Amino acid sequence: MLQPLTAQQNKRSVAEKSGLHPRNKHRGQYDFEQLIQVNTKLAEFVRLNDYNDASIDFANPQAVKTLNQALLKHFYNISDWDIPEEYLCPPIPGRADYLHYVADLLSIVNGGVIPYGKHIRVLDIGVGANSIYPLIGQREYGWQFIGADIDPIAIVNAQKTVNANIGLSEVIKLRLQTSPTNTFTGIVQKEEAFDISMCNPPFHRSLQEAQAGSARKWQNLNKHTGKNQGKNQSKNKEKNEPILLNFGGQNGELYCEGGEDAFVNRMINETTIFKSQCLWFTTLISKATTLPSVYRALKNAKAVTVKTIEMSQGQKKSRIVAWTFLNATQQKNWRNKHWSIK
Repeated sequence: MLQPLTAQQNKRSVAEKSGLHPRNKHRGQYDFEQLIQVNTKLAEFVRLNDYNDASIDFANPQAVKTLNQALLKHFYNISDWDIPEEYLCPPIPGRADYLHYVADLLSIVNGGVIPYGKHIRVLDIGVGANSIYPLIGQREYGWQFIGADIDPIAIVNAQKTVNANIGLSEVIKLRLQTSPTNTFTGIVQKEEAFDISMCNPPFHRSLQEAQAGSARKWQNLNKHTGKNQGKNQSKNKEKNEPILLNFGGQNGELYCEGGEDAFVNRMINETTIFKSQCLWFTTLISKATTLPSVYRALKNAKAVTVKTIEMSQGQKKSRIVAWTFLNATQQKNWRNKHWSIK
């Protein structure tokens, strides 16, 4: 049961997290008393940590999922959200950051004003069972989304979430990608236009690499915070048992042949086919070592403009790489053609 917070604990609870986008609603520490009010199940996972602050065990997948349910309900009016066991349960603050930065990217062609409304169309490559980008992006900016995935179970679960929340079925559509080697082909229809595409690619080359990355993450967490949340991870490693991935994830969500490098390079090559049908293509890049090959691929693809946006959430560093095949005049023409509200 959550113990009452002292004045000092409350002061720490509103301290801002460094690195998150200024519009991110999760810059402050989690107010667990408030979150428990919208999701009472969260109470069983909340304890005082080594610093006497309210927190959850982030090594516990069920605790992370329950926290996400509370965050989505409290901040984004998503009252019904769930994912199947062992599917990716994303950290919401970082996912929200990606959306806020692409909103800034779209504002460039709009005189610095962020475009709101369903006339803005976004393609989410790898929407997942959690459908987190369409959910947050629609609630924050009113955009229209197409979510694509190769996993039929993920699509079914995402559709269940869309159907269960008022107003989403009209602005979030889901499509199954039947080819494991394609991203846009088979999803983007003839003459269809998108203002931006988003992607959080699988960045490991194998399950073993994903497990090793999880183990390193918990070692770093313990080193920097002095918390005990990673003890079970270390014990599993010593026993040669599978490392628990606290955010879950199916194989296709976590790794692919060639890892992040190969996936993004294939995606860049494919964007040349659809260069006149999307204003900005974007992807998350988890590993800095991936960037040189990405830049080479974009140069070979003859992208007109390439931007790299640095992001951070606690100890985790990542970046967004964005590219367009349209010059300044073509971008202005795009805005005038597609953003006129009818």
